Amino acid sequence: KGNKKRKRAEEGEKVSEDQSLSIIQEPPVKAKKVRKKERSEAEKKLSDRENALEQADEEEDQKLIQNKAKQKKKASQAITNGVVNSAMGATARQQKRKRVTDEAADRRTVFVGNLPVSCTVQVLKSLFKKYGQIQSIRFRSLIPAEDTVSKKVAAIKHKVHPNAKFINAYVVFKEECDAQKALKENGTEIASGFHIRVDTASKTSSHDNKRSVFLGNLSYDIRDDAVREHFHVCGDIVGVRVVRDRRTGLGKGFGYVLFENTDAVHLALKLNNSVLMGRKIRVQRVADQKKAQKSQDKSHAPKDRVDKKKKEKSCSNDSFVGEKATPLKKSTKPKRLKTTPRNKSGKNK
Repeated sequence: KGNKKRKRAEEGEKVSEDQSLSIIQEPPVKAKKVRKKERSEAEKKLSDRENALEQADEEEDQKLIQNKAKQKKKASQAITNGVVNSAMGATARQQKRKRVTDEAADRRTVFVGNLPVSCTVQVLKSLFKKYGQIQSIRFRSLIPAEDTVSKKVAAIKHKVHPNAKFINAYVVFKEECDAQKALKENGTEIASGFHIRVDTASKTSSHDNKRSVFLGNLSYDIRDDAVREHFHVCGDIVGVRVVRDRRTGLGKGFGYVLFENTDAVHLALKLNNSVLMGRKIRVQRVADQKKAQKSQDKSHAPKDRVDKKKKEKSCSNDSFVGEKATPLKKSTKPKRLKTTPRNKSGKNK
């Protein structure tokens, strides 16, 4: 029994010791857990910072890539623009060169109008070779016999419409001075009833409107020589031009006559309403287009503007500045109240 009691006491002491040890060991465990939590929060903050830095680095890299792409695009655009500008400049230069060459060629060319259909290259060469070396001769205003045949083929093969009565030509000289000399052949009769019209092909050739006359209501089948015969009484004629259709060769009903002197114009105006080939023709002066446009613009101007301008001028001349009126001073005295009159009956009462 004594041994049993001793064993129980020892066991109780061990249990108490174990409990005391457990109680003593519990607090450090809790502290470790708290430290772990604190460390986890710090680690989270560090990880967040690192993530933020990584994102910032990625954004910077993306911005750099975008800037490089933009620079590449700008460089490519600049290159393309430079190429386009260079191409445009090259085309513009080529066009200028062509214009210069065309103008130079036009100065060396001579237009010959009102030629008979039977005219050939040899006839023109024999006529103009005395003025200088001829580079080329080409016929124009041809009416082919068939619609399927082109004008060039018709000129080469001489397949001209039977109703066609005249053609035109261009004679190109090697030098400009020779072309100016060839203008002397203007008005020469190359065949019976065909007085040729010779003029420079350049656009700089000015037409003197003061020495010319406009003709209207002409017959469609009229010839240049018929007009020349009708107006030769007025004076010496430099040239006759009847405006015609390119395809059919028929006249459009109007034309021009150029005289050597302005006095012939006054005589030609008297032939207004005269009969030519069964029609009463209309003869008028040739007015400058610029002057006609200016006169039309003035005539179409609204009258309100003119009236307003006149009124403004009149008002500016008759303007009058009056004196300022002095304002009246207000009285500071108090106003008396209006009293209603009493009845006599009321006083008696």
